Amino acid sequence: MNLETTCLSPDEEGFARAAAILREGGLVAFPTETVYGLGADARQDHAVARIFEAKERPRFNPLIVHVSSIETAQAYVEWNDFADALARAFWPGPLTLVLPLKPDAGLSPLVTADLPTLAVRLPAHPVAQRLLEAFGGPVAAPSANPSGKISPTEAAHVLAGLSGRIEAVLDGGACPVGVESTIVGLADAPVLLRPGGLPVEAIEAALERPLRLHGTGDPLSAPGQMKSHYAPGGLVRMNAAERREGEVLLGFGAVEADLNLSVSGDLTEAAANLFHHLHALDARGAGVIAVSPIPDHGLGRAINDRLRRAAAPRD
Repeated sequence: MNLETTCLSPDEEGFARAAAILREGGLVAFPTETVYGLGADARQDHAVARIFEAKERPRFNPLIVHVSSIETAQAYVEWNDFADALARAFWPGPLTLVLPLKPDAGLSPLVTADLPTLAVRLPAHPVAQRLLEAFGGPVAAPSANPSGKISPTEAAHVLAGLSGRIEAVLDGGACPVGVESTIVGLADAPVLLRPGGLPVEAIEAALERPLRLHGTGDPLSAPGQMKSHYAPGGLVRMNAAERREGEVLLGFGAVEADLNLSVSGDLTEAAANLFHHLHALDARGAGVIAVSPIPDHGLGRAINDRLRRAAAPRD
């Protein structure tokens, strides 16, 4: 595959062109508040298949469908009271809900990897919202990077990984949240399927109950659950109290580091910087990236989740 990948501006002409590419079965990367997504018409089998081809993504790994309203989401999934509470509290925003798929939803079965559930979300980024409105349909969109590699938070990251494989990138600047959406399964009792850009504590407060945790031995039921994921070219060593010989240090807090996620120890700032800094260290050819300890609460849970997957043994 050797396409000419166009970088589109977020203006009337850019949105019109991006929507036309989606209707024609093409692929468009676009910014959300979390990371850049690689979008295709979720109703077209061939278009969705091209996502897997461009990313070299396993077909058993389901995709998230992005929609423009709660009412649109309700057309594709069996809604319930839990979904209503969370959507009204946090949509648009960095939260994905996994619910039973309606039998007449009309989506490509590749989107769900033949599972009986669908992951849906309403993004908050204004560029994503305008693209969804211009297109007028559901957009399947995993992160816009080669499968298993560092997620993109800038258009340049997308181009570095997927140029020549996709038709266009809609450039909306840097993504403010910087880690993927939190995923909550609601087909049964609420379960945390992936920590992300919305803190678990906020979700539990809205539901007035704790979330069950997805077990490591449970089957794959949502994106972002593969053991090895989000990986730079070099190895990652977590909870590093010091920089060993030959390592670069990705710091957190008041430490001397090659790059620092947040000198002040702010987890929101750290999440926004995580993938950007990993890309920068990867570009230096770092053989081992040591990472300072990150508190495991709030957005720290999502940061540690991504780092554990980046540090996991690779096939």
